[in-house]
Amino acid sequence: MELADLDLNKIYTYADYYKWKFEERVELIKGRIFKMSPAPNRLHQEIAGKLFLKLGNFLYNNRCKVYVAPFDVRLPRKSIKDKDIITVLQPDLCVICDPSKLDIRGCVGAPDIVVEVLSPSNNKKELKNKYEVYEESGVKEYWVVMPYEKTILIYTLINNKYTPSNLLTSGDVVTSSILPGFSLDLAELFSGYDEGSNQ
Repeated sequence: MELADLDLNKIYTYADYYKWKFEERVELIKGRIFKMSPAPNRLHQEIAGKLFLKLGNFLYNNRCKVYVAPFDVRLPRKSIKDKDIITVLQPDLCVICDPSKLDIRGCVGAPDIVVEVLSPSNNKKELKNKYEVYEESGVKEYWVVMPYEKTILIYTLINNKYTPSNLLTSGDVVTSSILPGFSLDLAELFSGYDEGSNQ
């Protein structure tokens, strides 16, 4: 089966998703297929890599674990059965502190932290569709990293609604209510990237 053979107007489940073997990477958001961008560019990968190293070093020997895409995050609404799950995402990074949410296929349930590193082609999807499902499913912190602007926005779940941080830029230090003691210097994260570079 090819992606082109599927009806993009149909609602699919994780049971369908798990059987697909085509080359293109896709995500399901409320049952709808979203094609993922082609391989991320070098700037995206370097930023995601730095974040993974920083979080991974901080969480070494910790019950919280960090995972990097491709890694399926299933967000159930009524049951955890494959046929009932209609949202399956592959965040760039996610931190999961509850080991009962992990199985051999990835994560079932909301991660504690989700990090999305935006590319020019995926901003609308990340900021609207994913924002909604992360909020609804109970992701406690949603970090939106904008490499070209050298900024980060952190949404924190308070009373089941996201509250945005101030826009964090070079010179600011990111901390997390989920990971006491963690700090990320944005000047260090974004160092080495020129404005308007073609990386």
